Amino acid sequence: SCGSRSFRSAVANSGGDSGDSTAPLLSSLNSNGVLTLTLNRPQQRNALNLALLTALQKELQSLLSPSINRPCRAVVLQAHGPAFCSGHDLKELSSSSPSVQAHTFSLCSATMLLLEKIPQPVVAAVHGVATAAGCQLAAASDVVVAGGSARFAVPGVAIGLFCSTPAVALVRCVGRKAAMEMLLTGR
Repeated sequence: SCGSRSFRSAVANSGGDSGDSTAPLLSSLNSNGVLTLTLNRPQQRNALNLALLTALQKELQSLLSPSINRPCRAVVLQAHGPAFCSGHDLKELSSSSPSVQAHTFSLCSATMLLLEKIPQPVVAAVHGVATAAGCQLAAASDVVVAGGSARFAVPGVAIGLFCSTPAVALVRCVGRKAAMEMLLTGR
């Protein structure tokens, strides 16, 4: 998936999420062995909907079968717009059947595990908010580079949901006590 020359691809069509019906939900730029994946749902604060998770999983899965012609040494995960990732797309989830909700959460877990499984280091370039599953996305990366505007939170407790899945990556990243403070206070 990476290449020694620049290569840009649109991974999944957004269907108008970013205000441009031709804009991809996830774009990839392969340059000099570095794959840059950009979340592109800025109007939804890059919330993880089923289509975006599918596109992200597909890109990460492709790294498990490296190409001799296009080696990949590292992955940068970034986002377009004012936020890195606001977590799951609650609007989509609330209008989905229980089976679609279960599939979405399963796909999210599998995608987060892929971040750890691929042989390349993953750098999350975070700006704005990274909340709930977005915080998990950053925490599951190998390195987080946080801009001055970066804010991390797992606010599920504020709406009666304990963010148990993000908790695993969060504990590994910031330690048990800091993670529990974030998880129990919603900060």
